[in-house]
Amino acid sequence: MIKNQDFDQAVEIEKLTKRFGDRRAVDELSLSVPTGTTYGLIGPNGAGKSTTLKSLMGLTRFDEGSIRVFGHDVQKVYASSESYNLRQGIGYVPEIHNMYRWMKISEIVRFVRSFYRNWNEKLADELLDFFKLEPNKKIKELSKGMHAKLSLMLAVSHEPDLLVLDEPTSGLDPLVREEFLHGILRTLSRKESTVIFSSHSINDVERMADVVGLLKNGKLVVNQTISKILAKTKRVRAVLKDNSEPHWYPNSVVWQRVNQREWEMTVDDFSEEVLQQINQRNPVNNIEVRDLSLEDIFKDYVREQT
Repeated sequence: MIKNQDFDQAVEIEKLTKRFGDRRAVDELSLSVPTGTTYGLIGPNGAGKSTTLKSLMGLTRFDEGSIRVFGHDVQKVYASSESYNLRQGIGYVPEIHNMYRWMKISEIVRFVRSFYRNWNEKLADELLDFFKLEPNKKIKELSKGMHAKLSLMLAVSHEPDLLVLDEPTSGLDPLVREEFLHGILRTLSRKESTVIFSSHSINDVERMADVVGLLKNGKLVVNQTISKILAKTKRVRAVLKDNSEPHWYPNSVVWQRVNQREWEMTVDDFSEEVLQQINQRNPVNNIEVRDLSLEDIFKDYVREQT
């Protein structure tokens, strides 16, 4: 059984590359997830989120790079007899929940329980009750939301050191999403686990994550705590003088747009010194600075310059 307290980094990904034909779904991705951290991985469709997590889980083979989970090289371990021991400490909730549709909930719980040495019967029963999962109901009779709840219950009832969630709330209605997230928070409050999850929902990330990573075209373009992103990323609006264009802009510009005399830009690592440089080195009449929401910031990272 892996012991999460023995490692500073729960997940270490170095120069991970995965190709599908000529396209790089993941492009030399490097990131670390400290033990005990909840890490949110976000990005547009096709950014490489699911491919990264499937590579971490050994569900897809990658072309280059390495992934270590609590010090174990997953490419080597998943192909060896040690795979069973490593998986004892990992819980996984996929976007698509593949289960034996003919089974009853009680039957699939007994089936999954047989794979784990440290199954917590009390926790499993608590989650079945919390999610209102009826033991005699068959899998084929469950809604998508109930599938998601059952998948989470099965993934966490052995109290894993690492919980991997791949788009777990995709397609769920707001009420079911809230219940699902509450279930995760309820579980995490029992034990200090490491969580890495992908999501399209900025609200989910802001609520759950300590650190957030943004993938774009398979590359990691943001990797920071949410508090630092909000504190250091600002929208700058300047009015250009007649018949003039910007001469200088900071290297940390995320996105910018010039529309006649109006010049807007989103600046990472913003400071008063940066603001002074913009003012002194460009033909502008006035400058305004405002805070941005996390959603606005990520929209600016993924949209094209105009």
